[in-house]
Amino acid sequence: MKLLGFIGLFLSQSALAAGGFNFFTEASLALHLPSHTLALVAGSLIMLLAGLIYRAQVSNAKNYVIPDKGVSTRNILEALGQAMYSTAKTVMGEESAKKYFSYVIFCFLFILINNVIGILPGSMSANQNLNTTLALGIFTFFYFNFQGIRAVGFVNYMKHFAGPMPALAILIFPIELISVSVRPLSLALRLRGNMDGDHLILGIFSELVPYIVPIPFYAMGIFVGFLQAFVFTLLTMIYIGMATAHHDHGEHEHHH
Repeated sequence: MKLLGFIGLFLSQSALAAGGFNFFTEASLALHLPSHTLALVAGSLIMLLAGLIYRAQVSNAKNYVIPDKGVSTRNILEALGQAMYSTAKTVMGEESAKKYFSYVIFCFLFILINNVIGILPGSMSANQNLNTTLALGIFTFFYFNFQGIRAVGFVNYMKHFAGPMPALAILIFPIELISVSVRPLSLALRLRGNMDGDHLILGIFSELVPYIVPIPFYAMGIFVGFLQAFVFTLLTMIYIGMATAHHDHGEHEHHH
């Protein structure tokens, strides 16, 4: 009965969304705040709540090494965290994964949660707005450059952009500088474009046939939301790895 009630609620909300209703748009009119800002606040609160639930479940566990029985917030977050940590080790190496994983998992979970919010009927994702995705891209840009300078020093970091041949440095340096400078914009446009496009497709099918038919598109939306969070985070790991690669290599030589 509970399952049938949930399905009925889901379908009624889908029909309501198909009629043009958007909770965050309605709330923005009442609060005089941008709808994407309210969606971002909601996503941040959900992420904070998930973190508090996870902390409580780990604290109450008799043995934190053994997973909980069934599906729980702890099991879901640990599975996602383990998958992303394994990816980080492959992309950046084990030492860099340990150093920078906190930012990597923050990016992934923050983007994923906000993506999934936009799939709910009558809702929207903050990542549909360029302001949000550009802020994420710029923050990531400053982060990997800061970590690169911190790892090898400002002068050595600038040498990364000059290339291996001093004679061609005057040509390579501006090209590399431009290439790195457009990364936040490329991250922002990729994430925003894909999420906005996915939401648009879902909205069209929900408007044409508000019952049953849109359900596979909700499933596809969840997959796209996960995939885009992964792509953004993967590129972040690559950029961090490239910025700190000489430092890690130098440490490796020193130990040997």
